[in-house]
Amino acid sequence: MTPAVPTFRGPVAPAELGPTLMHEHVFVGSPELDLNHPHPEWDPDAALDTAVAALTRLHDLGVRTVVDLTVLGLGRDVARVARVAERVPVHLIAATGYYTANVLPPFFRTHGPGRLVEGPDPLVEYFVRDIEEGIAGTGVRAGTIKVVTDEEGITDDVGRVLTAAAEAHRHTGVTITTHSRPDLGTGADQLAFLRSRGVAPDRLVIGHSGDTEDLDHLRRLMDEGVTIGMDRFGMEHVLPDERRVATVLALLRLGYADRMVLSHDAACFSRMTPPSWRAVHAPHWHYENLPRRVLPMLRAGGATEADIRQMLVTNPARLLAPPPRATSAATGP
Repeated sequence: MTPAVPTFRGPVAPAELGPTLMHEHVFVGSPELDLNHPHPEWDPDAALDTAVAALTRLHDLGVRTVVDLTVLGLGRDVARVARVAERVPVHLIAATGYYTANVLPPFFRTHGPGRLVEGPDPLVEYFVRDIEEGIAGTGVRAGTIKVVTDEEGITDDVGRVLTAAAEAHRHTGVTITTHSRPDLGTGADQLAFLRSRGVAPDRLVIGHSGDTEDLDHLRRLMDEGVTIGMDRFGMEHVLPDERRVATVLALLRLGYADRMVLSHDAACFSRMTPPSWRAVHAPHWHYENLPRRVLPMLRAGGATEADIRQMLVTNPARLLAPPPRATSAATGP
């Protein structure tokens, strides 16, 4: 029997997830800044209502599940998102992991194997606990792991995060999703690093792959067995949607429907790119862009309903379903 997928409201069978956005955010913040210098556009109560309205509209447009990849380093507040989840008809899935492109906070320099405060790596403990027991006492279990490499490459601290993610993956079987920079080829580095630490390519999503139009690069990744995230529709300040769609269509024609997932990397509120900025510079960067604009563009370009179902339903269900072999066996290789 295939294990169920943990959501904010409890376990759901993979076959019941329906059309799924695999790379989104609800609220992105910066806890120290938020505490000491609140953003003028952030109103916690109004933000809840905004998120509920956005996710309810999304359900009306046919989407049934949203993966919230807000992890440590991005102001993750699972208790706040749980208040949204209880009011909306879509399934929300939480993530564990750590978002850093260079260094970790000072705490991690003193805690861990061979460090001042000797003990197990707290990153591994956090990731596994989030997946198996729940996050921050909420009982909401993480359904995926999120990690990052960017222009700095795999620094010592980024390597530590990726290593901890690989260990948590081996322990739980949960899929790893990445933030990558396809213009710098970091997805290939992520694949090599994680695979060398026991992560099977078919349990890895190289995120933000739609930021490039280099079909050869994308095909090399998929030919290794990974899934690529075409997950920044609406980020037209990076690459226009028409060009992102053209890349997906070209890959569909080459037979890669079973190795792509679609999403926006959008948020109801992000301190990094607040609503006023998005309204001017990225007006289509929101949850509704796929069902309202992108899917019609894909269909007009020749994508079949089977293609769209594969990318929005079948592939996410496969990636989010914990494999039967995942058990509570001891951590380690």
